[in-house]
Amino acid sequence: MSDGKEEMKVFVTGAKGFVGQNLVVMLGRQNNVEVLGYDLGDPKSALDAGLATANVIFHLAGVNRPEKPEDFAAGNTGFTQDICDTLRAMDRKPLIILSSSIQAVLDNPYGTSKREAENVLLKFAEETDARVVIFRLKNVFGKWCRPNYNSAVATFCHNIARDLPITVSSRANEVHLVYVDDVCAAMMEAAEIITSQAHFVPSQGSAFADVTPSLKITLGELVDTINTFKNSRSTLQVPAFDDPFVYRLYATYLSYLEETNFSYGLDIKTDNRGCLAEFLKSPSFGQIFVSRTKPGITRGNHYHHTKTEKFLVVEGEAIVRFRKIGEEISGHRSVGRTQRSEIGGQKSEVIEYRISGTEFRVVDIPPGYTHSIENVGNSDLVTLFWANQVFDPEQPDTYFEEV
Repeated sequence: MSDGKEEMKVFVTGAKGFVGQNLVVMLGRQNNVEVLGYDLGDPKSALDAGLATANVIFHLAGVNRPEKPEDFAAGNTGFTQDICDTLRAMDRKPLIILSSSIQAVLDNPYGTSKREAENVLLKFAEETDARVVIFRLKNVFGKWCRPNYNSAVATFCHNIARDLPITVSSRANEVHLVYVDDVCAAMMEAAEIITSQAHFVPSQGSAFADVTPSLKITLGELVDTINTFKNSRSTLQVPAFDDPFVYRLYATYLSYLEETNFSYGLDIKTDNRGCLAEFLKSPSFGQIFVSRTKPGITRGNHYHHTKTEKFLVVEGEAIVRFRKIGEEISGHRSVGRTQRSEIGGQKSEVIEYRISGTEFRVVDIPPGYTHSIENVGNSDLVTLFWANQVFDPEQPDTYFEEV
């Protein structure tokens, strides 16, 4: 390879499953990594080829919704035993990273089959000095997880995004969640394919590992959060992306949108000046809106005590004018193009900034300055506005006064 490092061969069982798809894509971006995959329906020769050559085996394949309870043992414990027996016959001992489950501590058919699969690997490691890492995964969520199968997050996101009904067994029931990208990063850290991602946490002895971050949430809170994502197209409220869980869950929700429903319209207010639409709003960062203004038209002519704004012209030509409220002239400042005017019997300074959509130049609007923006071009003026607070009609902090 171009960086001179020896190529690593990795083998992923369950490569077409939920975690497997995500892991294969992430592995495929790494330098010096060749990825082989195996999944249900593939010929045994593909399994043998991967076991014969891989430096690292990500063993993700398993059974969680079989037709018969006894199939748990065959699909989880039995298949893991087959892999270990084949490796013994080949006299190979690659690193094996197992996708297990927190249910391995429970005495149900699925949990028992996962726990016994772990024991098969631990015995293989003891007898051959091979290294194994076992992830007892919590409920994994993220893109490409099958809805209406065994993931509440996938089902809720899919159905809510499509206006389909959902069933909540009990709003108070808790689920313990980890995000699929964090799972894949942790597994790749365990294999030393990537480093310093802080998702891989050894625990319960050297053979076991956890994934961080993780979250415990009630089903009621989960459904309510997903519904806020759906409603954000009308409320325009941006989710609290400073919360790592919300950040991950919103990305997951969007991945379940129908491909015919990626776009949506805004509520456009139109008058003789042009049109305006709110775009996004949040208590933490304020709001963004966009306007079209006809040639020769001026918007604004107001000031704020505390609210601040930013103007960004993206198309057209404009002049943004300022005059400090109540200020008497004491000298002359040259900022942009400056002119003097008589306001209320006192001399005041009007400051002008001429800006063009070709510049992508931002104009800050400080409080205490009445301000306006005029379209001085021959075509519509398109402007992006940001305000540091969401508009409250009860306390608008907006006072009319011509510049």
